[in-house]
Amino acid sequence: MTSPICVLRLKPKADARRIRHGHPWAWSDELVLDRRSRAVPAGALAVLEDAERQPLAVGIATVEGKIAFRVLDRDPAAVIDAGWLRTRLAAALTLRERLFDQPYYRLVHAEGDALPGLIIDRFGDVLVVQPNALWIEERLEDLTAILRELTGAGTIIKNGSGRARAQEGLAEDSGMLAGEAPGAPIPVPMNGATYLADVMGGQKTGLFYDQRPNHAFTRALSREARVLDVFSHVGGFALAALAGGARHALSVDASAPALELAREGAALMGMQARFDTRQGDAFAVMEDLAAQGESFDVVVADPPAFAPSKNALTQGLRAYERVARLAAPLVAPGGTLILCSCSHAADLGKFRQACLRGIGRAGRDPRILHTGFAGPDHPQHPALSDTGYLKALAFHLMP
Repeated sequence: MTSPICVLRLKPKADARRIRHGHPWAWSDELVLDRRSRAVPAGALAVLEDAERQPLAVGIATVEGKIAFRVLDRDPAAVIDAGWLRTRLAAALTLRERLFDQPYYRLVHAEGDALPGLIIDRFGDVLVVQPNALWIEERLEDLTAILRELTGAGTIIKNGSGRARAQEGLAEDSGMLAGEAPGAPIPVPMNGATYLADVMGGQKTGLFYDQRPNHAFTRALSREARVLDVFSHVGGFALAALAGGARHALSVDASAPALELAREGAALMGMQARFDTRQGDAFAVMEDLAAQGESFDVVVADPPAFAPSKNALTQGLRAYERVARLAAPLVAPGGTLILCSCSHAADLGKFRQACLRGIGRAGRDPRILHTGFAGPDHPQHPALSDTGYLKALAFHLMP
């Protein structure tokens, strides 16, 4: 190595094979935490050794955190410099260019692309970067230069907000890394629909690419259908349904700006006459629709993360059950109910059981048609369930 580097060591009882076989994290209670190791600054490069002092990997130290070490490279002698970063970013770009024929996708998905703490979404000539780890924050200048070289993007935005940064001890800090801020939301073509991404003021990076395959599944179900999209954001499922020939779609969301973007998207598609929105609390709106005797051929509910942590799991599963209980009566006999979860803590089995409880309490008889996940621009690390956070379940409700 070109310069001295910190060394961390696993305890004798720690399972070094887990790291050797591909797990990207070591926990604080697995490390020997003496005066020397506790002095390693957060975000510093470090080599992790097993109890016999055999090097395992090079990565990022955060010894005071629950996750005390994040693997960057399984070669302990790897030099983590601009060249190394360029190689990883180029690999991520190559994968996306094989998957998509237009430059609208998640370009980097943290550990899924072996770049822990880094999220990048691409909107044509605009990139939105979420640096959720100190090691990335300290390398933003290199990152920006490499991204401009590889993608040709003229505008690169830093979105420095969110819970992940707070957990790393990073302050909220957003702004421009390159180019000028877009003066208007960016049109994004996807599944035959047109979405508008507010990359400066919208949720997260402005659009949720992860639901792309589930939007496509919904589109295929929606010919001549009446569709209800609850927790709609900028019209994700509703606009896909309209692109698939839906007779009418209704988007429900608490955010007036998000619904305005949905209406603008429908107008760009020339389908505003078949599209309506309703602003309000999703639970209250579903209750009102049921009281009015409304029914739909396809009902989709894609709520925010009700169980973002294990501590919130019980309450979150109750919320998912309530969504299912309120949504199921709105599905016409023989129609389809699509329920989604982006909660890290609620695995597929727990989420499915919560949905089935709610559907059962509503007196409906379900059959599972389809189980969906995030698209391939959100690659999952097989050792980390968090990178496979998104679940979508489609239920046929018997007549």
